[in-house]
Amino acid sequence: MREVKKTFARFWPLTRGDRGWLVLIVACVVVSALAETASILLFAELTDHALQAGSLSAFWGPAGAWLGVAGLGAVVGYLGNSLAVWTAERFVLRLRAGVFRHVQDLPPHFFQQHRRGDLVERLTGDVEAIEQMVVSGVVGTVSAAFSALFYAAAALWLRWDLALATFVLAPLFILAARRFAGRIKAASQDERAADGAITAVVEESLGNVVLTQAYNRRRAEEKRLDREARAWLRASVRGARASEMYEQAVEVVETLCVLAVIGLGAWEISQGRMSLGQLLAFAAFLGYLYPPIRNLGQLGLTLTAATAGATRLTEILDAEPAVTDPAAPVRPWPVHGWVGFHDVSFGYPGAARPSLSGVSFTAGPGELVLVTGPSGAGKSTLAKLLTRFYDPDAGAVSLDGVSLTDVPLEFLRENVALLPQETLILRGTVRENIGCGRPGASDTEIEAAAAEAAAHEFITALPDGYDTVIAPGTATLSGGQLQRVAIARAMLRAAPVLVLDEPTAGLDAVAARRVVQPLRRLMSGRTTIMVTHDLSLAPDADRILVVADGRLVEAGTHAELLARGGTYAALAAPDALPHLSLH
Repeated sequence: MREVKKTFARFWPLTRGDRGWLVLIVACVVVSALAETASILLFAELTDHALQAGSLSAFWGPAGAWLGVAGLGAVVGYLGNSLAVWTAERFVLRLRAGVFRHVQDLPPHFFQQHRRGDLVERLTGDVEAIEQMVVSGVVGTVSAAFSALFYAAAALWLRWDLALATFVLAPLFILAARRFAGRIKAASQDERAADGAITAVVEESLGNVVLTQAYNRRRAEEKRLDREARAWLRASVRGARASEMYEQAVEVVETLCVLAVIGLGAWEISQGRMSLGQLLAFAAFLGYLYPPIRNLGQLGLTLTAATAGATRLTEILDAEPAVTDPAAPVRPWPVHGWVGFHDVSFGYPGAARPSLSGVSFTAGPGELVLVTGPSGAGKSTLAKLLTRFYDPDAGAVSLDGVSLTDVPLEFLRENVALLPQETLILRGTVRENIGCGRPGASDTEIEAAAAEAAAHEFITALPDGYDTVIAPGTATLSGGQLQRVAIARAMLRAAPVLVLDEPTAGLDAVAARRVVQPLRRLMSGRTTIMVTHDLSLAPDADRILVVADGRLVEAGTHAELLARGGTYAALAAPDALPHLSLH
């Protein structure tokens, strides 16, 4: 129960703005319960004065009243239920948007530690589970409580002594709910986790279908899915069995109560102390009373199960972003593009050793600074720090002499364009994929950027040209073509600072030449940091930085570093690729 209260307190603030509607829903619930109570009393009057007496004249008054009450109850019930669904979906919409907004601020390593499919499940199924607790749970509790109150009051009004006798069994519903709560919670936790695992396996398998087919891994993937599906099956069956045992136990208790009422009522009628209509109404009130009481017990089970989804969702919400906007940001200024790393050290969370140690260098407008070194040396980490996915553990990274920790994130990323090593494509048209580099860009500007990236020719050859729909993993374009679309996006942004992480990855020599030459034109007057293993680009770099084991071990021009015969010379010899002239 403590977990339920904690979860409820955390997510209840999201109902702000809908609480007036919740009050109206509760009012509808109260009116519906009163209408149902009045209908039962009118039924008793019909039985005693019309049916037993055989009087048609005594029928019309109660019948008309009953019809009016039923009509009122139907209208109010429809209004209340419709509003309840609308309010619940608004809560889900708000919660999912909030979680998604938070997820987008989380650092890259968070997504490396969590399976993508499981995160998808948390943003869908687990969000729905919390709604069942916070919105539907509140409405259900109020509805059950008022219904039970009105039916109990009506039963007491009819025959208080019989009512008290039958109320003694009511606590059995609560005891039964508590008895099964632990089992249902454990099963729900396992089921939610298994749901996420199944989604993750399917997402991973579909994303790597070429690997699966090429290496005959179909059966292995089927076994992996079967393993997770069986875990879900076991958890689901355990939860269903516990819920069904609760339902059947409650059914037995309800039957016992009804039989007790009928037996006592028969005795009371035989003694002339109760009419048939009163007995039927009393039995109806109890018949209507126990379901709300049972629902209150079932609601406890629902809330207990919902805490399993809440626990998984709060794990995401409790994850802290690696960077945040500064409390007192500097005012925007016309960025020139001076970049500085000042004795920077950094280690990823949980890593055994730092990725960078004491790195210092500067780069100015118009300079092409090429960063190279062995795999895992920390080169790409420089790009992550410059675009502020992370902040240094020590030292500082600056833009025009201003520490990046004092620069608003949105302003920083408007002025530092990143072309990551992985080709990132959004589902949409080619035009939209390029245009997201600078929202609001005209079609002419988009096509000019594509032409500079040597992409215009193959794009216009597509069936729908720039309006051709592409998506991650699309077969519409080759890897090299997708890379050039991504390069066009970076070109369109035209930021003062360019960060290129392996910009020629996946391109053959001819395609690379077509990309590198327009890149040089784009880089004119801009600061460019290029992280690459492709040393064919090195002779045209203004400066080369060699990173090894997280340290800057060499710096200089291509000719200077070759003459020194150090790490760079070892990487460059023998020449792996012919030189691609940038001029």
